[in-house]
Amino acid sequence: MSIFRMSAAALLAAGLFFGTAAARADDLATIKEAGKLSVALSGAFPPFSFVDESNQVVGFDVDIGSEIARRLGVQPEIVTTAWDGIIAGLVTGRYDTIVGSMGITDERKKAVAFVGPYYHSGIGLFVQKGGAYESLDSLEGKTVGVILGEVAEKWVRDQNRFEVRTYKGLPEMILDLSAGRVDAFVTDDVPVLVAIRKNDAPIAQIKDERLPKFEIGIAIRKDNPELAAAMQKALDDMMADGTYEAISMKWIGADIR
Repeated sequence: MSIFRMSAAALLAAGLFFGTAAARADDLATIKEAGKLSVALSGAFPPFSFVDESNQVVGFDVDIGSEIARRLGVQPEIVTTAWDGIIAGLVTGRYDTIVGSMGITDERKKAVAFVGPYYHSGIGLFVQKGGAYESLDSLEGKTVGVILGEVAEKWVRDQNRFEVRTYKGLPEMILDLSAGRVDAFVTDDVPVLVAIRKNDAPIAQIKDERLPKFEIGIAIRKDNPELAAAMQKALDDMMADGTYEAISMKWIGADIR
């Protein structure tokens, strides 16, 4: 909703910044004292986070982050920010956590710690339904859309076989596929499959074993064992008592844990 974003240089810089920070109290104490948990996400990744007709940020990730905050005994504060700088914002203290459909990768673990995973996903390849492309190999040399900073972007560039066009969010990428401005796009599969089902969109998914799968986690700053334990317990309790399933069915139409 993967998803999966940020350059290696930026991640390393963020990790080095945080690694040199002075010793401090666990973030859980600060969050409790402030009475709020600030939750960062892109706001441009439906159905996980998006702006509705009432100009409110809503979605699966919004509900998950808000419920975790309430179970910590504090109020949720939703923060929208550009995905390609979201880890740097966490490391430098702009917010407390990222509940934004972020894939857990070794590269990201250099800069942040993860709670979860809270769902599983994979990179999906999508084309116009009934179009000329029926396989990954048939797209050789064609224009492929990706969301800036996602793991999908890195994967597509590493193939060194496509023309790459970057986007800030999924809606614009879907529109450009429909308009023929890109031949395909690659991103987290779950939100696209939801969009296809809800809108009867003329989009087809191409299956390929070379497309990677991911665990999706909640990012916090490193060296916060109390916060990590409290958030993990909140997540586990949500999964045990049916709250997680209700949120998942509301936004996704399936239990994606």
